Amino acid sequence: MKLSEFRFDLPQSLVALYPPERGEARLMVVDRKTKTIEHKQFSDILSYFDDGDVMVINNTKVFPARLYGNKEKTGAKIEVFLLRELNREMRLWDVLVDPARKIRVGNKLYFGDSDLVAEVIDNTTSRGRTIRFLFEGSHEEFMKAIDELGETPLPREIKRKTEDSDRDRYQTIFAQHVGAVAAPTAGMHFTKTIMKRMEIKGIHFAPITLHVGLGTFRTVDVEDLTKHKTDSENYSITDSAANIVNQALDKNKRVCAVGTTSLKAIESSVSANGRLKSVEGWTDRFIFPPYDFKIANALLTNFHLPESILIMMTSAFGGYDLIKQAYDIAIQEKYKFFSYGDAMLIL
Repeated sequence: MKLSEFRFDLPQSLVALYPPERGEARLMVVDRKTKTIEHKQFSDILSYFDDGDVMVINNTKVFPARLYGNKEKTGAKIEVFLLRELNREMRLWDVLVDPARKIRVGNKLYFGDSDLVAEVIDNTTSRGRTIRFLFEGSHEEFMKAIDELGETPLPREIKRKTEDSDRDRYQTIFAQHVGAVAAPTAGMHFTKTIMKRMEIKGIHFAPITLHVGLGTFRTVDVEDLTKHKTDSENYSITDSAANIVNQALDKNKRVCAVGTTSLKAIESSVSANGRLKSVEGWTDRFIFPPYDFKIANALLTNFHLPESILIMMTSAFGGYDLIKQAYDIAIQEKYKFFSYGDAMLIL
């Protein structure tokens, strides 16, 4: 397919600036078999799942990856966005810097009034750098310093300043393993009450981990989608999670990927007989129509931006024409889009 096929007019007013209360978002339910579209509330999700069904949730935890520092000598203000840790012992990180033209190899950056200093080691891309933090102390103390100095990494498309409340809200309630620079947003709709009601109903949770990187939001700049390369993201699936999913598949139960990140993870580790395998590694899987999904048979996701790899993955799962129709209706009905927006359940 072509990039232009995922272009549509989205009013800026429909990009949510703030999240709804957890569990109170609107929920569009799209049925692939009947080609029907229903308008519900998120709490209604319970009525679509039953005993033995599985929700695959991403338990990655977002850390405050956006830092502001000052350049040595000139004092120029520099934004440093931490992408991923390259070497823990040496405290090497892959980062983006802004403004990039001011940052050269050998420059030192100072952060706040703390003891945190970084040295630029290498250039990676136009805005990318490898930096080494000069910090005396343990890894736990280092991450505590990052946590205190950093800012919640809200995507740029949410056009407002980050607020204190975002630190809690731009996170799922089941976040556990630190490593994401963007939230697995479909999971942010869940409340403890909804999860408990699901458990009482016999619905199982299979936690997997995929540390969401900025590649999720990176602009696709080629018309021919087969030529687009996505950034690798670290992920892991335990034996326990794989067993929960495979038992559901064996019994013809629903396996719902909660978010495109969960969907990407489980479709990246499929055995020859179409079952989920445990794994720890990296995936650069880029899913767009047509695609034969092996594990998930339901998807919970948010409404995505035009030309994003997430709308492409959603279209591959729901069917291009049906998802196009659903998005047209979502815009008419003023559903909220993007990370803090409303939810879509595809059955």
